[in-house]
Amino acid sequence: MTADVEVVSETDEPGWEVDPEDAWGVAVIATVGRQLRLRREAVGMRVPEFAKAVGYGEDLVYKIEGGARIPRREYLDKSDEVLGAGGLVSAAWEDVKKVRYPKKVREIAKLEAQAVEMGLYSNHNIHGLLQTEEHMRALFGAWLPAYSEEEMERMVAARLARRAVFERSPAPTLSFVQEEVTLQRPVGGTMVWRRQLERLFELGHLRNVSIQVMPTRCEEHVGTGGLIEVLKFPDGTAVGRTEGAFNGRPVSDPKQVRILELRYGMIRAQALTPRESRALIEQMLGET
Repeated sequence: MTADVEVVSETDEPGWEVDPEDAWGVAVIATVGRQLRLRREAVGMRVPEFAKAVGYGEDLVYKIEGGARIPRREYLDKSDEVLGAGGLVSAAWEDVKKVRYPKKVREIAKLEAQAVEMGLYSNHNIHGLLQTEEHMRALFGAWLPAYSEEEMERMVAARLARRAVFERSPAPTLSFVQEEVTLQRPVGGTMVWRRQLERLFELGHLRNVSIQVMPTRCEEHVGTGGLIEVLKFPDGTAVGRTEGAFNGRPVSDPKQVRILELRYGMIRAQALTPRESRALIEQMLGET
């Protein structure tokens, strides 16, 4: 390999940290790391030489091979090239990408990927599925105690991946109710705020997406208990979650889900219609 390969430091291009409580994820990454080490040793390359060839720091190579870090796709592709693996190392990405996000996020994303109908009410922030990347970063950046850069990147990547729900075919039916105040808060500054409103306006025109705004001045409001999510699946089953009941845990018991459905239905009835909500968002855009 040539000596002018640019080395990417662990800070600039880290792998993701492994969640120690995720047994399946730990096993997958340990196996991938072991295979990488065995292939490197099989071609007679020591870690310093390999690290220089792939353009990453030695410490990162040791951590990935030891199962302590989740490698990014670029790392696997470069390793495949350097080791002459003929695509076998790159193919490990199919397993790695399933465990690159925290277990809790993966479980949520899996449910969202299977649902044919989703009802989602948010009262603190714009729902994660509706957020722009800039908005996400501004929210995570304001959190205390502060997230590390690596934690920030992992959470943003996980949230962006969940937006694939808008590209599914057949398209699921998606219903969102947002508190008016979540649209009025200029998270990230004026330009980030404006682009977030533009995304809401754009998504609100999709045939399978309904976005409604709950006016702040609404006198009767059954959503004061917090977030509500109801997901329905092809087999007729459903899962619900709310901050205001069942200790915030997802529930699948039909009676409990029905309570959340009734509550969400009332919130939708009290909110502005989708057409009125789009008009309000357009008005906000005109004022930014």
